[in-house]
Amino acid sequence: MDINATLLGQMITFLLFIWFTMKFVWPPVVKALEARKNEIAEGLAAAERGHHELSLSQDKAKTALREARDESSKLLEAARAQADKIVEDARAEAQEEAKRIVERAASEVAQMESSAREGLKKQVSSLAVAGAQKILGRTIDAQAHNDILDELVKEL
Repeated sequence: MDINATLLGQMITFLLFIWFTMKFVWPPVVKALEARKNEIAEGLAAAERGHHELSLSQDKAKTALREARDESSKLLEAARAQADKIVEDARAEAQEEAKRIVERAASEVAQMESSAREGLKKQVSSLAVAGAQKILGRTIDAQAHNDILDELVKEL
């Protein structure tokens, strides 16, 4: 009987231990396990959201990079067009300035040519009068000399 009473005592002790464990130990352990399970689930959900947000951010970055490249190529094209226009305007302005310089030079050459002709006419007429004086051996007065020069200039 000792074995039975011992066995009965052990069974009662074991049942008290199970009751005590179920009443006081098991609920905090279950709460801790539940809290840990929820933390892990939230961590996994946050990781999933992070992956999703990373994917969206990468798509946005690619789109922004593509737009920036498009914008920069448009700006480069506009800059090239503006540079070509500036060069073309400068070339046209330089051609106009060259025409003005050539016209001014031609005008100055014509004036110089005209004054040189006048000077040469006067020198030729002076030489002609001087030659005529030597030939005639007499001096022509200054007024007559100027009249002769004017007539020669008109004839030439």
